[in-house]
Amino acid sequence: MDITDFTEEQLHRYARHIVMPEVGGTGQVKLLNASVLLVGAGGLGAPLAMYLAAAGVGTLGIVDNDHVELSNLQRQVAHTTERVGMAKTESAEMTVMALNPDVTVIRHQERLEHHNALEIIGGYDVVCDGTDNFPTRYLINDACFMAGKPLVSAAMMRFDGQLTTFRAHEAAENPCYRCLFPEMPPEGLVPSCSEAGIFGAIAGVMGTLQAAEVLKEILGIGESLFGTLVIYDALATEFRRVGYGADPDCALCGSQATITDLSGHAAHAKTGQS
Repeated sequence: MDITDFTEEQLHRYARHIVMPEVGGTGQVKLLNASVLLVGAGGLGAPLAMYLAAAGVGTLGIVDNDHVELSNLQRQVAHTTERVGMAKTESAEMTVMALNPDVTVIRHQERLEHHNALEIIGGYDVVCDGTDNFPTRYLINDACFMAGKPLVSAAMMRFDGQLTTFRAHEAAENPCYRCLFPEMPPEGLVPSCSEAGIFGAIAGVMGTLQAAEVLKEILGIGESLFGTLVIYDALATEFRRVGYGADPDCALCGSQATITDLSGHAAHAKTGQS
């Protein structure tokens, strides 16, 4: 698609983007031609999918093998009470299509695992991590590095959230997730969302911030968050920015990398969306 292909309806739908010099018609074409993969259709993936769809991102892939549960609805706003028991990918697709029929949704009703991660991730321009467990986060990071894809990652627990972007595949000085967190914490050390709880609106804050960073990456505007971790404290209503750099000894992106494929993730097959 190019700018001459806009319908009258699209000119009205995206009018508030088109009047912005930083976006304009050319930027809106970029969005409509872009593809984004959401790993997780839960607390983060729900607002993320909705805002990316509203913005006119042309193709959204959604990876999730879970089904909607009543306890999800406190924060996973893409799902509704009558959809309890429905596959989350199907429910999210229904919400996206009701919001913007311009968007094509590709449902991946499966876990992201070591044997399918590169194939799935390789088909998209930008990847979003909306999961809630460490094995999958490390898998997504490694697969994005190997596939050469930018990764916008968010996480949350209780009253706190964090957000950053990884583009380690582009330059040696760009850090990856393993540069920031070299070792996976021992199982059971960090409580799960179901154990520690989550303040529901945090999901909206972090998922929406994540969507904004994805749009910036597609449009090539503003300052990318790679090398910067944004930390949100809801109780203090405070944002902090923490810089971090590439680790020359990183097992994935360092000069003497030891991780060259995804086979090491075989023992950690797991998925989850907060």
